[in-house]
Amino acid sequence: MNFTYFFRTFWLYVFLIGAPSSVWAAAIENLKLFIQETQTVQANFSQALADRNARITQRSSGIMQFERPDKFRWIYKEPYEQSIIGDGKQVWFYDHDLEQVTVREFNIAIGSSPAALLAGNNAIEENFELNNLGVQEDVEWLEAIPKNKDSAFEFIQMGFSMEGELKFMALRDSFGQTTYLSFTEMTKNPKFPENLFHFSPPEGVDVISE
Repeated sequence: MNFTYFFRTFWLYVFLIGAPSSVWAAAIENLKLFIQETQTVQANFSQALADRNARITQRSSGIMQFERPDKFRWIYKEPYEQSIIGDGKQVWFYDHDLEQVTVREFNIAIGSSPAALLAGNNAIEENFELNNLGVQEDVEWLEAIPKNKDSAFEFIQMGFSMEGELKFMALRDSFGQTTYLSFTEMTKNPKFPENLFHFSPPEGVDVISE
């Protein structure tokens, strides 16, 4: 499936015609089960960034891993190598080409990565208003609207297969940009090495604390 075309079609449906008057409750239930039943996850991802006019400005891909609570690795392989690693206390942003690492406190940086959302605790309804959007192309959709008005995102949408597997995410930020994510080869509850979410800056790189 061309996930960019899929998302564009979905947004046109939602915003111009209106979200379906949903009789499905499966998307929210799938999200709750996903959070309850998965302590660790690994998946490949494809990512596209669109501006406020729905023009794709950037594409990337890589692998993501997380372990609840609050540990994650979001590794970009293409087109440039970048790593975002959270250990529950800090988040490290490593640009391999620039040989630069930016480190932020976890609570400050948590809104800046989809992996941080996925790796959070099971209290998602305390932080988000959840709404079912119905079914499109055999994908069950929900929308999560942050209750915190200072959130980096206006809303987050998640799409689950009819079997309950997380397939898509879309995140609209406060600048009107939308990040589209498509997940493949998702493995639930793999066993990770103990030091997987530990990051030590390579020798010689610049380290910037924010």
